[in-house]
Amino acid sequence: MSVHKEIKRITTHILQEMKQRGEKISMLTAYDYSMATILDDAGLDVLLVGDSASNVMAGHETTLPITLDQMIYHAASVIRAVKRAFVVVDLPFGSYQGNSKEALNSAIRIMKESGAHGVKLEGGEEIIESVQRIITAGIPVMGHLGLTPQSIYKFGTYTVRAKEEEEANKLKTDVLALQAAGCFAIVLEKIPAALGKEVTESLHIPTIGIGAGPDCDGQVLVVNDMIGLTKGFKPRFLRQYINLYDEILGAAQSYIRDVKGNDFPNEKEQY
Repeated sequence: MSVHKEIKRITTHILQEMKQRGEKISMLTAYDYSMATILDDAGLDVLLVGDSASNVMAGHETTLPITLDQMIYHAASVIRAVKRAFVVVDLPFGSYQGNSKEALNSAIRIMKESGAHGVKLEGGEEIIESVQRIITAGIPVMGHLGLTPQSIYKFGTYTVRAKEEEEANKLKTDVLALQAAGCFAIVLEKIPAALGKEVTESLHIPTIGIGAGPDCDGQVLVVNDMIGLTKGFKPRFLRQYINLYDEILGAAQSYIRDVKGNDFPNEKEQY
């Protein structure tokens, strides 16, 4: 049975219970008040204020340019809409790497200034000190392994990660390190489905997959991709539930036609 009718607010404890009883966790990105209102009303368990806002909201090629201030702006907009979902916010590139004190300060700013419920960091053993420092301050942390977009210039490609034994073994080590450090969940992005299954079964905390197979404890997609707002982006892992690009394009063209034809506004649409 779903938790929708049983609780008012999703927490890390509820997410842990969902894993234990085998209920899948639903997660989508959100960046603004209007979309977050719809997604929360729909019953999403987790909303991720992702640094993918850099791509889909600001038009950047990568996630690297988005700033901490911009992430806080998006997060605060989402929080104002949400009554039920657990809201996690990405720490953006440059706000935590290599400096655990800066990581803690960034996480505190997000929590205080946006009202978010937790933060997400990319990386494994190399960020453990930051993860531990943030968690010690009482801030829930979600990990992120596999394809980590903030490291795109190191990888050089958005291809599937951890196909080779060495990288797969490192991922297995990293997930256990993140769990031991206190992460409440871990995102697994673009890894072989068999590895996603193995890793999920090795952990007592939930895994959230994006291109990581059906055996993760939950799934996440970028909402703009899922509803077809992102023109021409159709990776293998994406299921597009509606094509809003074409719907909005058609609506805008109809509006242009009505305005230029002096059909809008009509008598019922004026005072």
